[in-house]
Amino acid sequence: MNNLQRGLSCFLVVLSICFSIYHPQSPNSFQVLARSLKENATDPEIFSELFHIPDSFKKDYKEMEKNFKIFVYPHNTDKHTTACNKPTELGCFRSEGYFYHNLNHSRFLTKDPEKAHLFFIPIYCHSMSPEEKSKKERAIAVQDFVKFLISKYPYWNRTLGADHFFVSCSEVDVAATARIADRLKNSIGLMCSPSYNSKYVPHKDVSLPQSVQPYAYTEARNIEKNRTMLGFWSGVEDSYIRERLYLTWEYDSELYIEARDWPTSIEQGHWQAREDFYNSKFCICPGGPQLDGFIAFAIHYGCIPVILSDYYDLPFNDILDWRKFSVILKENDVYSLKKILQDIPKQTYESLQNHTFMVQKHFQWNLSPVKYDAFHMVMYDLWLRHHVTKYRY
Repeated sequence: MNNLQRGLSCFLVVLSICFSIYHPQSPNSFQVLARSLKENATDPEIFSELFHIPDSFKKDYKEMEKNFKIFVYPHNTDKHTTACNKPTELGCFRSEGYFYHNLNHSRFLTKDPEKAHLFFIPIYCHSMSPEEKSKKERAIAVQDFVKFLISKYPYWNRTLGADHFFVSCSEVDVAATARIADRLKNSIGLMCSPSYNSKYVPHKDVSLPQSVQPYAYTEARNIEKNRTMLGFWSGVEDSYIRERLYLTWEYDSELYIEARDWPTSIEQGHWQAREDFYNSKFCICPGGPQLDGFIAFAIHYGCIPVILSDYYDLPFNDILDWRKFSVILKENDVYSLKKILQDIPKQTYESLQNHTFMVQKHFQWNLSPVKYDAFHMVMYDLWLRHHVTKYRY
């Protein structure tokens, strides 16, 4: 009976994965959402209404905490290797370092590969060598590193890599994995800003949320009356939809749409734009490079994300119901963006913003991981995928 119950629980969770592809919201869906304001969660540490199947999540999460084991292949542990030892210095790719740091100091780690559910290939720890090398040279070094692991250890060949995973966010990681894409096609990829293309397979791979420096802010910033701007976006016109967004709304008085090159880094640019995040009801997140970064900042500052992308896999979308704390639109909706946002009922807006505050903890990376934070949510995503491990010849 216990096996039957456990199997049913896993089936429900896997079923949520299969049906978690979102369709853009319509005005009618906003009316439906307005009738579903927040409810008190049974578990005081989570808000049940944010999850697709909260009961299955809480039960399976406990099992993950108790049993899930990861084996990390031996790799370069030089004390100067930034990605492995100084995760806070990785800029926009900091989530890679946080993930490795948290994993390496967690109960999930095992030194016995026979007890492992999944095997982690630390690509970026190897690629971030302190030696002065070109990106191509480092990518080749990673390629050789992965081939070496496959030939030395027997675990890869048992499933053709289907029970292995890796992180691919930095340019070196992407270049390296592209060189061995055929070998890694069965493995789980943790990727930043993933789009639906040949390199990313939804429900096999995992969208890795970007980290945000936890700048201090006061509760006064979250008062609705202070959010006087309807919508906000600022960035580089480096994709078709971002160019359309800017050209359509650059002179609007209620949508603050700014084409701007950040002076040093995207993160520092967002720090300079924090007042705009605080003052805006909605933060427009058009598809393009580092889309996950803008989404992370929007959630961090309590600004409702407006996903304006046809081909983007939202972080934790098989776990969290993004319709509860974001607005999801087609790229063609860019031309009617202002009317769509204006037509959202006040009650729906308040619900979306409340849920945005509630979901913040699930996107927060910490040096010392906290229950239900970004690290644990990524681990839960991996836990789900290990139940449905498959491989392709």
